[in-house]
Amino acid sequence: MTFILGVDDAGRGPVIGPMVLAGCLIKEENEEKLRKIGVRDSKLLTSKRREHLAKEIKKIAESFAVVLIFPDEIDSRNHIGLNLNKIEAIKAGEIIDILNDNSRRKIKVIVDCPSPNKKSWQRYLMSKVEKKENLRFFCEHKADRDYIPVAAASILAKTTRDAEIHKIKQRLKIDFGSGYPSDPITIKFLTENYHKHKNDGMFRHTWGTIKNHKAKKAQRKLGEF
Repeated sequence: MTFILGVDDAGRGPVIGPMVLAGCLIKEENEEKLRKIGVRDSKLLTSKRREHLAKEIKKIAESFAVVLIFPDEIDSRNHIGLNLNKIEAIKAGEIIDILNDNSRRKIKVIVDCPSPNKKSWQRYLMSKVEKKENLRFFCEHKADRDYIPVAAASILAKTTRDAEIHKIKQRLKIDFGSGYPSDPITIKFLTENYHKHKNDGMFRHTWGTIKNHKAKKAQRKLGEF
């Protein structure tokens, strides 16, 4: 019997909140079940539909795993020279090891590749996987679009990140939008509230958005003299 393990991320680019990686392990024969219930790239689904499908995916999957990478960890790893692609490979390796709990299973691992250089990134990913004798690796661009198990993982990752963002909003009692730099609501919140919440663990301080905010603030202060 062949198994397929799809791995995907959510929240690579935001300035607020965690990045999330998810893995979904299924029997190859159950791929059609996921397709029939409407599993596809999470970006093509509404929030409500993703929430529904996440519950159904967990019923069909043999197992699944979700790993959260919070801003403090992203920043600290960036400071020692690990960019987001390498961080993602490390965490994807963790997920693969968690779900590869039976070496007698033959597993086809399909990972949505974040790097332009698929071969190089796959080599780095494989170096972070401890148990790989029973695995076949495929790192592909747009894998969440082209492979149902990866789409299932993308839904699990996205719903988990959305839940984390909701928790932050509930705690702050402020709607700061999506947390992405392209979101004007997020930028307005950052401009007005960064100093107040900079030590709350919600911001990715190594992101250009934060650095630009600090630079503009420093320039304004200098202009006051």
